[in-house]
Amino acid sequence: MTRLGESVARASALLSADLSSDGTVRELLQETGERRYLDLTDLSAKEQAELIASRTVEVLPGVEKLAERIEERRAAGRGLHVKLGIDPTATDVHLGHAVPLIILSRFQRLGHDVTLIIGDFTAKIGDPSGRTAERPPLTDEDIAHNLATYREQVRPFFDFEKVSFRQNSEWLAPYTFPELLGLLAQVPASQLLQREDFRNRLAAGSGLTMTELLYPIAQGLDSVALECDVELGGSDQLLNLQMGRKLMELRGQRPQLVVTMPLIEGTDGTGAKMSKSKGNYVGLSAPADDVFGKIMSVPDRLMEPYLKAWTEWTDEEVALALGRVADRSLHPMDLKKVLAGEVVSALYGLDAAMAARAGFVAQFSKKSFADVESLPVVDAGEHGALTVAAVLTTALEFTPSASAARRLAKQNALRLVVEGASGQSTHVLAEADAVRPLAEVLAEKLSGDEGTAYLKAGRKLAQITGRQAGTA
Repeated sequence: MTRLGESVARASALLSADLSSDGTVRELLQETGERRYLDLTDLSAKEQAELIASRTVEVLPGVEKLAERIEERRAAGRGLHVKLGIDPTATDVHLGHAVPLIILSRFQRLGHDVTLIIGDFTAKIGDPSGRTAERPPLTDEDIAHNLATYREQVRPFFDFEKVSFRQNSEWLAPYTFPELLGLLAQVPASQLLQREDFRNRLAAGSGLTMTELLYPIAQGLDSVALECDVELGGSDQLLNLQMGRKLMELRGQRPQLVVTMPLIEGTDGTGAKMSKSKGNYVGLSAPADDVFGKIMSVPDRLMEPYLKAWTEWTDEEVALALGRVADRSLHPMDLKKVLAGEVVSALYGLDAAMAARAGFVAQFSKKSFADVESLPVVDAGEHGALTVAAVLTTALEFTPSASAARRLAKQNALRLVVEGASGQSTHVLAEADAVRPLAEVLAEKLSGDEGTAYLKAGRKLAQITGRQAGTA
């Protein structure tokens, strides 16, 4: 049995057990989390191709061709040369951006050579895939800043120490105009204009620049320069990736195989792709509790694509878990807690995942804040003279600024909660309360309330000490 097979056997036993148990879930997260570093070189060429294909939209020209290429390279004593290109266009990275890196990581662990192409040249054009308008070009300073942020945020999903970095300005910047004209003479304009996003923009009367038309050519030249065996990309990149195959053929090279990955639906359940502009994303730099809570808020139907996108579970394990939900031997909420734990564990470690799980259960299931471990504390005596906004910003570091604290209040997300023998009482703080001294607000809002007091800002929670029961 392969190393992966042994891990699946152990995890399947845990998936068949009580997944409402913290102990069982911790064992499962540890087992599946260790797979992110598991050596997969003992899998056969067919098994490797099938493992990659199980998480993709398409493998072109076919899964069997991928297996044949793997076997051929093995016989020659080396692995495939696999590449992924990224245009560092933003500083905020979300879970959707992690999907191709997770697949690329599997290629690493399968024993293949990986190149990450930094699109410092193409980022100045702007990838038009899926766009309704021209993407603003970036400066060199923008690109360098965004790349540093990108690497730091996706690091939990990918081993940057085992990758070759190349910048496509190396071969695109020296490309001469006569060379470009000679190449374009061999590429039908109809092939460039068949893109649905281009047709939609033209039909709507929107602009379409020549640089956008040339973007697929520029990306295809990356494939020519590196002569890779496989290129990865989102399903919206298919025509760009196929252009790479065509240009390689024109240069007398063996065409690369194309592996496309799904575009991940956002957390709001509307069907829209995860994106910052729509606010339906899970940021990789968000706190553990926020990541856990955001995933717990998604519709149940997203559990399957999310499990396949961000965990190391096999199809058999996903089917086992979802089968238990279907036959009602497993509550969907319990499976969703495991999914949220998987993501938090990848980003922040197993202990953080279990703490986020406990915090969620306490706040949203048991409704008891007393069960939350290691809560931050604000002393009403020490910090009473500070405004509530200042407490959140300086003492607790819950908000980046006083204005952010006021916005929480404006959204009814700033609250005082008291837990006593009779349960919880909640007091919603208005925006005006956020700029008043904490002691004054406590005296007014909690006068006569006995029990333990808490300050809640969004999903973040702190215990208030230094006040006597029944008084401020």
